[in-house]
Amino acid sequence: MNKGLLFSCLITASAVVQAAPISLEYQGFYQRLKQVNKGHYPLIEVAFSVPKANGCVVKSGSLTTEKESFPLTITDKQRIFLPFDDRLKSDRAVINLDMVGDASQCGIAMQIRAKQTKQQYQQAEIVDIQNQMNALLSAMQGFPMRYFSDEITGVNFEFEHPASVVIDGNAQPVEGVFRLSRHALEQITELSFSRAPDVVSPWTNGQ
Repeated sequence: MNKGLLFSCLITASAVVQAAPISLEYQGFYQRLKQVNKGHYPLIEVAFSVPKANGCVVKSGSLTTEKESFPLTITDKQRIFLPFDDRLKSDRAVINLDMVGDASQCGIAMQIRAKQTKQQYQQAEIVDIQNQMNALLSAMQGFPMRYFSDEITGVNFEFEHPASVVIDGNAQPVEGVFRLSRHALEQITELSFSRAPDVVSPWTNGQ
């Protein structure tokens, strides 16, 4: 699984033993989206996706109620875009994912991440992102986030392709994930990359 996803919880389809589809209640996802939308977290978001481990491939997805059905937007990286909608919660909507292969080995991962990534950051910008991630994690305490009660260790900058980072004029290569601890962040002024990170996420002790 992607290192960034190791931070986050995995909402498994444990009750699903047939090949396909995965069906999960929308209400649990709504609660997480509500915490982000109702709180003051302008720099971060919650992203849902199906990890491709175990041959998990999503063919299509939908949100259904007793009377309606809506298609879901799913990217080639299997990120699932879920609406924040009170009516869907009230109507007890269900998320349906049509899978290739055995859906019992698959699930939906939730990850806190920065809304946007940049090639260059000032120290204060990263501190703001880190603080908002900490605040949201604190607001999400309880199952299944009970293991993440401590403050995050720092920030992950995730890259799909090789890159380089320059910290206050000192360059170094990056393969996969570049991690910046809270202590290291206190020592720097400016951070830049040869390309914008694909994902900026929390770094926790469990990673």
